[in-house]
Amino acid sequence: MHKRVKTQRRIWLIGGTGESAKLAIGLLQIQLPLVISVTTESARSLYPNSPLLQVWVGRFNLSEIEEFLTQQNIIAVLDASHPYAVEISQNAIAACQKQQIPYLRFERPRWEVGGWGDGEVGGKLIYLDSFEKLVTGDYLVGERVLFTVGYKVLPLFRDWHKRSTLFARVLPATTSIDAALAAGFTQDKLFAMRPPIPINLERELWRHWQISMVVTKASGAPGGEDVKRQLAAELGVTLLIIEPPIILYPRVTSDLGEAIAFCQQHFGSQNV
Repeated sequence: MHKRVKTQRRIWLIGGTGESAKLAIGLLQIQLPLVISVTTESARSLYPNSPLLQVWVGRFNLSEIEEFLTQQNIIAVLDASHPYAVEISQNAIAACQKQQIPYLRFERPRWEVGGWGDGEVGGKLIYLDSFEKLVTGDYLVGERVLFTVGYKVLPLFRDWHKRSTLFARVLPATTSIDAALAAGFTQDKLFAMRPPIPINLERELWRHWQISMVVTKASGAPGGEDVKRQLAAELGVTLLIIEPPIILYPRVTSDLGEAIAFCQQHFGSQNV
């Protein structure tokens, strides 16, 4: 009889962000086997080559996550997905609860709602909890608006081209550019570049397009929110920030050391 070889126990790191790359390096330094999931092939480049690390590219639904947890012999889940990647987080939480697998959300540090922080304030700060409120409100009327929110929500603003002047910054990928063009953004109103954007280039772009409002997500410093806050205050531009959806995570941390200790603890408990 052939003896069945059991899959090596692994940590599932839900990745695709700069924070997940730092976590991966930290976990590899203590020799923890990882499988990292990302949604695009280009995101592979975030992670180092290591025999302890596998990168899985694609999207999951709930049943696929449940199967993935079993097939990959996952003993703990560290969720460092983008703050607005709601579906993967909700499904991972549900699957982990069902299979009694420890789950930890790594949340990038965020600014408190309400203030600009240090420095001269010359712009206006607006918080909204959804893109729907932005679309149905009158915030954009007559403004020269730069969207830095990804391509997926741009179709919501197709009709706003008649009431304001809209620009968008998207990733330099065919999918992103085609979606922006289909949403009514002409080529002269598009800028394609992968973040992070140097502050001097960001400043010149806003000035060149005479931007009066920037629409962004509450993405913290890793998402360039610090640069946008600084420039909005400096140039007297309105910064409209869309807050992330509220998810009730079982456990959350913004501490890199705590996240690594969580994985080490649960990996060790499975190897006693």
